Amino acid sequence: MARPLASFHLIVTIATLLTVLGLVMVLSASSVEAYAEGGSAYSLFVQQTMFAAIGCVLFYLALRIPIRRLRQWSFPLFALSVLALFLVLIPGIGTEVQGSRRWIDLGPVSVQPSEIVKVTLVVWGAHLLASRRSEQAPLKDILVPLVPAGMLVCLLVVLEPNLSTTIALGIVLAALLWFGGLPVRLFVTIAISGIVAAAVLALSAGYRSDRMRAFFNPGEDPQGIGYQARQALYSLADGGIWGRGLGQSRAKWSYLPNSHNDFIFAIIGEELGFLGCALVLGLFALFVYTGLRIAARSVDPFLRLLVATATTWITAQALINVGYVVGLLPVTGLQLPLVSAGGSSLAITLFMFGIIANAARHEPEAVAALQAGQDGRFSRLLRLPKPEPYSPAKAEAARARSAARRGERGRGEGARPRPGERSRQPAPRRRRAGESRGTSSARATRAWEPTYPMPHARERGRYR
Repeated sequence: MARPLASFHLIVTIATLLTVLGLVMVLSASSVEAYAEGGSAYSLFVQQTMFAAIGCVLFYLALRIPIRRLRQWSFPLFALSVLALFLVLIPGIGTEVQGSRRWIDLGPVSVQPSEIVKVTLVVWGAHLLASRRSEQAPLKDILVPLVPAGMLVCLLVVLEPNLSTTIALGIVLAALLWFGGLPVRLFVTIAISGIVAAAVLALSAGYRSDRMRAFFNPGEDPQGIGYQARQALYSLADGGIWGRGLGQSRAKWSYLPNSHNDFIFAIIGEELGFLGCALVLGLFALFVYTGLRIAARSVDPFLRLLVATATTWITAQALINVGYVVGLLPVTGLQLPLVSAGGSSLAITLFMFGIIANAARHEPEAVAALQAGQDGRFSRLLRLPKPEPYSPAKAEAARARSAARRGERGRGEGARPRPGERSRQPAPRRRRAGESRGTSSARATRAWEPTYPMPHARERGRYR
C-alpha cells in the first residue's frame, strides 16, 4: 500500500474480479431461463459479455480523459442525459417493458438513460461544488443549480416509473451535498424530506406497496407477494458454507424469479456458499477503503468530491441489494454493481470505475512517480498519458475573479473601480520553498486544500 500507484492497481483489480465473477454467475443463473425463452442457454450471457466489452472500452477512455476536459464536458454531458430522460418518456422513442418506459432501442442494443444520468450527475455535481467552493460562493449559489437539477432528474425517472434508480440518484445527490460541506442541519432536513418522498412513492403503486407488505409481514402471503424474498432465503440457506458447486443451483430452475438480475447474490450464496458471499462483500469493502483513500489523498477538490460521491453511490447500491436479498430491507430492484445482469448498468459502472482509477493516478505521490518515469508495465502497456499536476494558483485566480465580479455587481453595472481598489485584492498565493507541482508532502497537500466555511467539512479535512 506504500507504493505510489497502489490505489490505481487496487481499483483495476477490484473492477476486473467483480466483472469476471459477474459474467460467470450470469452464465450460471440465466442459462435455464435463456434456453426456455430462446432455445440457447448462452443468449443472455453473450449479451452481458458484449456490454462488458463496451464497458472495458469506456473504462480505458475514462483512464485517458484529462481531468480538465472532464470538467469542461461535465455540464454538456449532464444536459444530454437529461434530454435522453425526456425522450425515453415519448411513445415511439422509449421502449415499454412490463409497464415501465426505461429504454431507448438502438437496434441490437437498448440503452437505459437513467443509468447514464447517475454518472453525469456525479461528475457535474462535483465540478459545480468544487468551482463554487474555490470561488467562495454563498450557500444559495451552491444549492440552487444542483438541488433543482437533481430533483428534476428524480422526477423524470419516477415518471418512467423506476423507483430503484430514483433511490440511487437520491444517494448521489445526498453524497454530493454532504461531501460538499452542506451544514448538518440543512443536510438532515433535505435527507428527511427525501426519505418521506421515497416512502410516499413506495406506497403509491400497487406492486411497490406489495413489496412493503411482504417485508413487514413476510408470512402473510408466502406463495404470492412474499414468494421471491422467501425463495432467496431458501437459496442462501441451501448453499451452506461451501456451496452446492458452480452451476448446481436449484433456485434458477424457475423457483427464484430474476435470479440472474436482482437476486444474483442468492445464487452466489447457493452455488459458492458463504465463502463466495464473503468474497463479494470483501471486494466491495476493499473498494470502499480504496475509494475513500483516493479521495483523502487527492489535492484537487473536484477529484475529492467526485471519488467520494462515486464510492458512496456504488457501495450503497451494493449494500441495498444484499440487504433485500438477505431480508434486511424491502425489495427495491437495485442491482449488484458489476455482478448483476444488466448491460447499461455494467457499462456505466465500469466507466465510473475508470474515472476513479484516473483519479488514483492523480494522487500527489502517483503524479511524482509518473513524472519521474516510474509508470510500471501496466501503464506502459495501455499507453496512458502522464497526469497533469493540480495547480492551486488556478483556484486562487478563480477566487480573485469571483471576488471582482461580486464587487462589480455590488457597485452597480457600468461603474468604474475606485482608485486603489485593485491593489487591495488578494494576490495569488506563491508556493513555498520545497513545494512543487506533484509533491507528496503532507504540508503541501494541506496548503492546497480548499477553504470550507462549514464546520463539519473542515473537521473532515483536518484528519486526512
